[in-house]
Amino acid sequence: MADPKGFLKVTERELPPRRPVPVRILDWKEVYEPGDSAVLRRQAGRCMDCGVPFCHKGCPLGNLIPEWNDLTWRGQPRSAIERLHATNNFPEFTGRLCPAPCESACVLGINQPAVTIKQVEVSIIDEAFARGWVEPEPPARLTGKTVAVVGSGPAGLAAAQQLTRAGHTVAVFERDDRIGGLLRYGIPDFKMEKRHLESRLRQMQDEGTRFRAGVEIGKDITWDQLRARYDAVVVATGATVPRDLPIPGRDLAGVHFAMEYLVESNKAVAGDQVPNQISAQGKHVIVIGGGDTGADCIGTAHRQGALSVTNLAIGVQPPTARPDHQPWPMTPTIFEVTSAHEEGGERAYLASTVEFLGNDVGEVRALRVAETEFVDGRRVPKSGTEREIPADLVLIAMGFTGPERTALETQLQAQFTPRGILTRDDEYQATHPGVFVAGDAGRGQSLIVWAIAEGRAAAASVDRHLMGSTELPAFVRPTDIAIGLQPA
Repeated sequence: MADPKGFLKVTERELPPRRPVPVRILDWKEVYEPGDSAVLRRQAGRCMDCGVPFCHKGCPLGNLIPEWNDLTWRGQPRSAIERLHATNNFPEFTGRLCPAPCESACVLGINQPAVTIKQVEVSIIDEAFARGWVEPEPPARLTGKTVAVVGSGPAGLAAAQQLTRAGHTVAVFERDDRIGGLLRYGIPDFKMEKRHLESRLRQMQDEGTRFRAGVEIGKDITWDQLRARYDAVVVATGATVPRDLPIPGRDLAGVHFAMEYLVESNKAVAGDQVPNQISAQGKHVIVIGGGDTGADCIGTAHRQGALSVTNLAIGVQPPTARPDHQPWPMTPTIFEVTSAHEEGGERAYLASTVEFLGNDVGEVRALRVAETEFVDGRRVPKSGTEREIPADLVLIAMGFTGPERTALETQLQAQFTPRGILTRDDEYQATHPGVFVAGDAGRGQSLIVWAIAEGRAAAASVDRHLMGSTELPAFVRPTDIAIGLQPA
């Protein structure tokens, strides 16, 4: 454990300060300033000898949180990164992007602010990269088996790294021009600079993983051809079909899905030429949807020079403290002010979009919105409360409904659940032997930490399928996910 009296000596959370808003919206660098090592050790020392570490239960990866908190407090960063990497392939991603359900489950959180687990995690891995401790781990021998991983997001990359280290020859296919999936084009640099992704990809290449960018399975190579070439296939394509808002005026120019906007922005930030880029510069921007993707759009719009940014959410505003119906150690739904919200704009709740209004040339000029009321359990616009909000650019960030189905259905004869996700068994295997499903494609839209956990678990099942047994760790089964359980 860490300092036995740490949680009594230090009762408040301390996090690195964010860069000043007027400064950070002028660039695309991460918002946090470098942390103080003394503060970090002091915060790690708040980790309790709680007997049953519920943070393990809160983390889908089963991260050994008390162990690397203790090692950080003791000033043993080399041992800390070894314990962190024991369960998490990519702590530099989760430490920046995960909403930290582990902190919601922290025992200290019963009557004090929880341990700053996420900050300790990202500090451990950043120091490890800076000191050259993150080295390739190539397999001692090759099995002669080949695996194709389709999709290079966190689930696909986690599965690929595990399988490469097990000795299989792994190729990762990505239809975009660069590897990384949503890590590359869905996450703005102010949340995670792409140098962190590049560092991890270099390690994976040095271990033997092969990357094939710009190849779309189902088009450039059929699913049948892929199955014929490889001993196993992992489908990690994500849940990329956006949820639409089919109301009058949806076809007006200036109304876009959030990912259309974010992908083009990320490409431009990477230095690519993006003809006719969707930009918020000089525009009144409305973001529909109150989740992380919506917040990413808000922060991006600020950096592009939007005149105004309004965020609409159809639900009620969450409470600022843990509600009674979501007691510890559940992950509560609470009102959050992310770095993007801190940078400006307005947020409106119980807002139902009724119609997109256009001008004479077919461009969006405003939204007609109304208050939301609940009728027979449904959220509907309240009559008589309609109003107009000026809009030159509207971004729909209402989540995703599942993976793209056409090629999977016609070429692979894949089956889908009523929720629109791929059917799989307890071993992550789809309807065809040797075809496995990991991440959002089989789980539905979820957190990055779940994607990595599923990628690791699916890799263990693939290894067992190919070799008859496996030594790869697996904490998560799809049946556990279906009934809402987390790893023991």
